[in-house]
Amino acid sequence: MKLNAFDWSILIGYFAILFFIGLYFSKRQKNSAEYFLAGRKSKWFAIGSSVFAANISSEHLIGLAGSGAATGLAVGAYEWMAVFCLFTLIWLFLPNYLKSRVFTMPEFLERRFSPECRWYLTFISILAYIFTKISVSLFAGAIILKFVLGWDTMLSATILVIFTGLYAIAGGLSAVIFADMIQAAVLIMGSALLTLIGLHRIGGFAELRQALPHDFFDMLRPASDPVYPWPGVIFGIFILGIWYWATDQYIVQKTLSAKNLDHARAGGNLAALYKILPVFIFVLPGLIARVLWSAEVGADPDSAYPLLLTRLLPPGLSGLVLAALLAALISSLCAVFNSCSSLFTMDIYRKLKPDADEKHLVQVGRLFTGSVVVIGILWIPFIRLLNNQIYQYLQSVQAYTSPPIAAVFLMGVLWKRTTAKAAFATLVTGGILGLFRFVLDLLAKSHDIGLLHKLVNIPFLYYCILLFVVCLVLLVSLSLATPKPDYQRIKDLVIGPMSNAGKLNKSDVINIAFSAFVALSVILLWAYFA
Repeated sequence: MKLNAFDWSILIGYFAILFFIGLYFSKRQKNSAEYFLAGRKSKWFAIGSSVFAANISSEHLIGLAGSGAATGLAVGAYEWMAVFCLFTLIWLFLPNYLKSRVFTMPEFLERRFSPECRWYLTFISILAYIFTKISVSLFAGAIILKFVLGWDTMLSATILVIFTGLYAIAGGLSAVIFADMIQAAVLIMGSALLTLIGLHRIGGFAELRQALPHDFFDMLRPASDPVYPWPGVIFGIFILGIWYWATDQYIVQKTLSAKNLDHARAGGNLAALYKILPVFIFVLPGLIARVLWSAEVGADPDSAYPLLLTRLLPPGLSGLVLAALLAALISSLCAVFNSCSSLFTMDIYRKLKPDADEKHLVQVGRLFTGSVVVIGILWIPFIRLLNNQIYQYLQSVQAYTSPPIAAVFLMGVLWKRTTAKAAFATLVTGGILGLFRFVLDLLAKSHDIGLLHKLVNIPFLYYCILLFVVCLVLLVSLSLATPKPDYQRIKDLVIGPMSNAGKLNKSDVINIAFSAFVALSVILLWAYFA
């Protein structure tokens, strides 16, 4: 594919805007709150746009379209279940997060439980970001540039990470959030345009349905489905989503930057509204590509979106959609770089160097951001050993790591009797069981593991549910067997009779009504496609 002068002007102009945004905010970072949490001044529209833009990275565009091309719309369940997970964040967790004035999620765990829980979550989160979010995003972005410009995969990944890393290092979270407002708009418009052109080429949605098997349009599959069994979709994805949307630094950090709880909740509602769109502008293009180029897409599902980009768009529009793809990548990588630097600086370095001043903490955060991406790049060649669909790889790994974290956060907020010793034991035990399944998945690709193949053959969403139940039982049992926590110390970190719940104000009513509207919309859409 060859980009014309108009395409290149769009790309160059887009990157020039990002450069000046990063340069502008780099001069405004005076302390750690400014750099890591945008001074806690973010408003609802910026928060909602930033959460959405950070979530939708290149692996979403490549992976959702690829999974759509391989199996149909069912992968969109991750997107619509995210709506209810975001509601869990804004109505259950956020009041406690904001009252505690924490910088990071591990810091919240320390206040609720113990320093050991904080150390565990910090290291697990940083490793997960490097081996999933960073490497998968770079790999997916490299696929795009290889299709569009013919660049080598490692060269593309290196160029992308250098530019994005410099931007995130310079501007901090303020620059990330400000740019995300622009990138969310570019991402939605570019992807919607590609979908509309694709449907027009086929002859409309009715023609698309006739050209593909009926089950490609079923959002809920039988319980025996190897990838999307309906119990796994309803319960497994929700468990995974509780961790991702309500307890993971990568997403929650945006809401922690809110000027108050009302803006944080309104931002979460806006992000939930945005999450209705991916089924139609990211997954549906995969089905379109499956009809237009069945042989090529059938052999390599992850080629669906790049093929649409390189073959379907008329000259002049390729630059806009390519800008949307790169916007998704840059938003996601900037968010994860900032989250990594926040975790390292505030949860590791500040604990070891409590006398470090604000300026020094910002410098440490920037240095760590500049170093962490190297490991992510080195991991890229190993991704394909797990799954030939990028999005499935990402979700499977997260399904093994998220249940113990979700269980500890959920019970820690809901049940004041949950103890520190029980929480730490659950995190470690659940982490070992998740790692065990991850290693088995790797070994099963090239070795005969005997009877353990039965464990590998359990759909990862079912394994997620099983692991969550085990963690809950362990957490409750150990909590009852260990001394009660000091309720006065944790009274502002749990809900219930000890929470200072007030009367509903006007903003609460608006946010409740908005949440109800979005929830009803998703339920009706799900009913239609089920």
